[in-house]
Amino acid sequence: MEGNRTQLTEFVLRGITDRPELQVPLFLVFFFIYIVTMVGNLGLIFLIWKDPHLHTPMYLFLRNLAFTDACISSTVTPKMLMKFLNKNDMISLGECFAQFYFFCYSVTTEIFLLVAMAYDRYVAICNPLLYLVVMSKRFCTVLISMSYIIAFVNSGLNVGLLFRLTFCKSNVIDHFYCEILPLYTISCIDPSLNALIVFICASSIQIGTSVTIVVSYARVLFAVLNMKSERSRKKALFTCSAHLLSVSLFYGTLLFMYVSHGSGPGKQQDKMYSLFYTVVIPLLNPFIYSLRNKEVLGALKKVIKL
Repeated sequence: MEGNRTQLTEFVLRGITDRPELQVPLFLVFFFIYIVTMVGNLGLIFLIWKDPHLHTPMYLFLRNLAFTDACISSTVTPKMLMKFLNKNDMISLGECFAQFYFFCYSVTTEIFLLVAMAYDRYVAICNPLLYLVVMSKRFCTVLISMSYIIAFVNSGLNVGLLFRLTFCKSNVIDHFYCEILPLYTISCIDPSLNALIVFICASSIQIGTSVTIVVSYARVLFAVLNMKSERSRKKALFTCSAHLLSVSLFYGTLLFMYVSHGSGPGKQQDKMYSLFYTVVIPLLNPFIYSLRNKEVLGALKKVIKL
């Protein structure tokens, strides 16, 4: 019977919902979100590149963060929009693995960029006189490069292990993109080794990076509390507020998705978590970092006047 099983090379993405009356409204909503996301992130990249005053370490990290947000959204949303428009929701095995690879690569890169940004804020507040020396262009380039390299290794490991699996139980992936956990449920080879490695990688990255961020901001908080000027304390907290909000949204969602015991593969709640960090967070980040940022708003006004 094992020999007679047909190995599947094409799959059906079930999507967010099967209700036909919701397909067009959902398409319009997510199409609008995608356009705003791309305009927001690519616009932020353009402003940082255009304005010499924004050529600082903080905005160098922010430019790369905007790029990864645009990549996350572009990896998932177009395929989801196509499913809303027509019934051709098939995806080949190669396309499936490629989609997950680029998604995992972008998400992992963003995690380490958030860590680099936390360290940047720590140096800026705790060692302001040495900021330009510590956060040199070369050091920032190393931090950004390491983010991409670690992401390359992590995503390559996870996708590489998928090649040991064969799929024959079903051709339906209970998700709106090729997420790794639903793939395990349709594998005809025991995916326990894959699941263990995914758990180890995800939990190690999240624990290691979150501890680094917590330690950095604990030092920041200690430094802020020791400031004599109330104005200085408010200014320091204000510079960290956007990053803290972004970190809370991103890490909190990934924690529930990959590490918490309550989120099993294929559950509807996993789709909601995934929807949040694939669609909502890339939409919010450009606004989180720019709406209350006088330097970014100033650069935007200059561009508009031109």
